[in-house]
This record gives sequence, structure tokens and C-alpha cells, in this order.
Amino acid sequence: MVVRQQSSAAPAEFRAAVAAMRAAVLRPEVFCEEMPAPQRIAPYASALSADVTVDGVDVGTGRIILLHDPDGNDAWDGLFRCVAYVRCEVELELVTDPLMAHVGWSWLVDALDAHDAEHTNASGTVTRVATESFGGMAEDGGTAQVEVRASWTPVVGPTGLDITPHVEAWGELLCTASGLEPVPDGVAVLPSRRGQRGTPGR
Repeated sequence: MVVRQQSSAAPAEFRAAVAAMRAAVLRPEVFCEEMPAPQRIAPYASALSADVTVDGVDVGTGRIILLHDPDGNDAWDGLFRCVAYVRCEVELELVTDPLMAHVGWSWLVDALDAHDAEHTNASGTVTRVATESFGGMAEDGGTAQVEVRASWTPVVGPTGLDITPHVEAWGELLCTASGLEPVPDGVAVLPSRRGQRGTPGR
């Protein structure tokens, strides 16, 4: 857990939410680990980063941050806020498609709905980036990326906040944007790799 204050001083509901973040089950193509969280947005914050690797090649990267303000935040309309980022390589011709941004946003909305991650006040952007090479690098060809930046307020239920579906929805967004086929219904998802590339919180 990475928070501005000592973890022992963190509210119980935040500590429970962080434990639920760690319990999220992501696809085996996803390497996920804890990362330092921003320290000026909210009194308490915890963050995860992830990379999607297919056949030894990284095809996508992302992060999700859970913010908590025990006093509430008018901009969030709640006590918690999820902030997510995803960047993935896509086919060059896709970035010229005028519907690409709408498709990118639908990936997030569909993932949240599929995981029953109740939320309000969703907002964000979808950015398409194309890079072309010239001169001595012309043979490298062009590359394209799609970036999704989003935030939403998770709904706190009668028994507290269940953040796990939100983290798993972010993981699905990351995999969808990376071009992975959906997991068929009825097929169990093996846990993702965690903590193999560094020490959490550093």
C-alpha cells in the first residue's frame, strides 16, 4: 500500500479496498504490480501498474489508482475515485478511423458493465497517436497507439466498497485494447503474474 500517511493511520475502509485491489484476478498475459501512488490528489491513494505481454512482446501498458478522501470530494461525488490509464499498440490504419475514439471509450464502459462494477461520474479521453519514420529510419515504418485516460466514482454498497470488479474491469480494458480475444464464458482465468520485476511500492 502506498499512501501519503502511514498505513497504520489509514481508515479501515481504505485498507479493505487496497486488499481487494490486490485480490483482483487478471489474465495470465498481464503482469501486475504495485507502484507509487500520487500524493497530492487525495489524503490516501494506492496504485497498480500492469503490462500485457504476448509471445514475449509487450503490447500494452496501464495503471489504475484508487483515491480516498474520508471527508468526501464534491468533484467525485463520493469518498473514492478510480483513475485509470491504458496505452496500447494498434494497427496504423485504425488511428484514422473517425470512430476509433468512440470504440476506445466503449471498451471501458463495456468492461465496467461486464464486471458489474457499479459507478457514477465517469469521464475521460481517448487519444490516437500515429508515428511515421523518415530518412535513415524510413524502413522502420509507422506505428500507432491508442491511449485511454478515465476516472469514475465506484458505488459504495451497503457492506462497503467492493473495488475488485473495478480493477478487473480495468484489466479487461487493457487486454481488449491490446487486441486479446475475450475469454469464452465458462473458462476459468488463471491468476496473472505479480511482483516479479521489482519490489512493490518502490
